[in-house]
Amino acid sequence: MDANHCFIYVNVGCQGRISDGDVFRNTEFYRKLENNDLYLPQDEALPVRTIPVPYTLVADDTFPLTRHMMKPYATDLNKGSSTRIFNYRLSRARHIVENAFGLLAYAFRIFRKPIEIKVESTVVDIVLTYVYLHNFIRSQPDSARYYSPQECFDTEDASTGEIIRVSWREVTSSDSGIRPLRLLPRNASRTAIKFRDEFMNYFLTAEGSVRYQNKFL
Repeated sequence: MDANHCFIYVNVGCQGRISDGDVFRNTEFYRKLENNDLYLPQDEALPVRTIPVPYTLVADDTFPLTRHMMKPYATDLNKGSSTRIFNYRLSRARHIVENAFGLLAYAFRIFRKPIEIKVESTVVDIVLTYVYLHNFIRSQPDSARYYSPQECFDTEDASTGEIIRVSWREVTSSDSGIRPLRLLPRNASRTAIKFRDEFMNYFLTAEGSVRYQNKFL
């Protein structure tokens, strides 16, 4: 997903007998990510920092913590902990992903329950067609204004910093079509942990902070 709520990579058609833990590991994207074949930019230090860090993907607890994939801290989250700041900032970024999936299910009702078609290639074509259509509409200013006006997306209250959740969440709250993967616990490498700590430390600086984040301290 990019910052414009458009899908960059979609993997469709994983066999149902494959466990949730293997779905991501069985994608071409995962193999390229592990083999450094995605042509990501070179590591670069954050503003006013000196430690080079990699360009990373924003993920939730479903995915592993790796060099190029950041996920929330799972421990030391007591009030006053700097890890709470990191989790808050990561959550703000993940709202882009949540809103894109929510908009897709809100606009195209086929995603609001399991697609009951046995032919796998047909299901793949259906899903990818709607994803392409979503991206096309989002890329056209006129159509995007009607398909996804600003009020379709979660916003941050200007006075409190609280996330204002939008109507699609209520409409799709009982849907059973698009479901998250189950948690995949794994031990992260020391390198990945070091990079996540560097992002956390940057978010605590004047240059890297945003309004309202300190209420989590």
